[in-house]
Amino acid sequence: MITRRTLLSGGLSGGLAYGAATSAPPIRKIEIFPVRYPVTSYFRFFPKPERPAVFVKVTCEDGTFGWGQSVPIHTWSYETLESATHSLREYLAPVLIGKNPFDLAGAHSAMNKAIAPSFSTGMPIAKAGLDIALHDVIGKLTGKNLAELWGRKPIDRIVLSWTVNARTIAEAESLVDDGRKKGYKHFNIKVAPDPKFDLELARTVRRLAPECFLWADANGIYDVPTALQTIPKLAAAGVNILEQPVAPNRLSGLAEIKRQGALPILLDEGVVSSVELVEYIKLNLLDGVAMKPARTAGLFDAKRQIEILEQAGLLFLGSGLTDPDVSLAASLVLYGAYGLKFPAALNGLQFLAGSFLKRPFELVDGAIAVPTGPGLGIEVLEDKVRAASHL
Repeated sequence: MITRRTLLSGGLSGGLAYGAATSAPPIRKIEIFPVRYPVTSYFRFFPKPERPAVFVKVTCEDGTFGWGQSVPIHTWSYETLESATHSLREYLAPVLIGKNPFDLAGAHSAMNKAIAPSFSTGMPIAKAGLDIALHDVIGKLTGKNLAELWGRKPIDRIVLSWTVNARTIAEAESLVDDGRKKGYKHFNIKVAPDPKFDLELARTVRRLAPECFLWADANGIYDVPTALQTIPKLAAAGVNILEQPVAPNRLSGLAEIKRQGALPILLDEGVVSSVELVEYIKLNLLDGVAMKPARTAGLFDAKRQIEILEQAGLLFLGSGLTDPDVSLAASLVLYGAYGLKFPAALNGLQFLAGSFLKRPFELVDGAIAVPTGPGLGIEVLEDKVRAASHL
């Protein structure tokens, strides 16, 4: 039985996942395919109109295979398309060849020896691609969806939030209108560094969508004094929750912001592994986490983090790194399994064009259906991936 004491004392031990037999077919081959998705509109993290991603295919001795995806954004984190591709090919994939695919703890241990941590997990976005592919393999070997393997009864759909990343108020009004026409009912706004603009932006979105869940994300850009002055005003302007108000290494500042209590505070960039999450909980720095499996080296630790948050009585909200295809599927399955209660800031459908899935994800009435097939519940068009791959 998983208890709060177990989780808060350092997490769960290793061993084979889901009661697997030791005779499971070992990993025979791992292939890496870097690609680029077209970006269709302005988003501050994409200086070029393209979204880099790396497909990962893990094949076992019996021919069973699974797909994962790493989604680096060099303007958000230090990982690049080139570094993720090289790390996967030269350091991470080789240490998993011959291993039991069900040994997720062993896989992460091997990857963490191949690329060691600094403050937290090293190259977590790259490692997420392999972790997700292993989960897909396990689901296919057992014939079960991941939610079923986790003993969870998933919800059917994940309601989405539309990202308003506006440079002017007129642009914000247009973006809200675009989102509403597409069926979105909830909105998230990018704020910082200009508090005056941020407050006008929040008031505008609240006026145009009075019933929405309004989520603001500063991406750690405010300094501490500015955050303390601005957060109560954002609350008065109609914001419901604020993500990463200051840089993740400003721990004393986060503590002061939390004590202020003007808005629920989510952490994001600073929570890579469950180790620091536990420390931040002990230091009372947060009200919850904006979860991203892509940021946490995949589903293995993301699932653990949600359980820590639940048992600590804190919030978990679903977010992403403008995830396409496979990375998006992993997030949907995870959030569905754990019954996400808030609109998810998964904006891949909003900003990206093209898909490498046989059945691309579709927005229906502001939501996406949670995949239900074995593993991640998706089918990748391998020929299309190979044709698009470079590097």
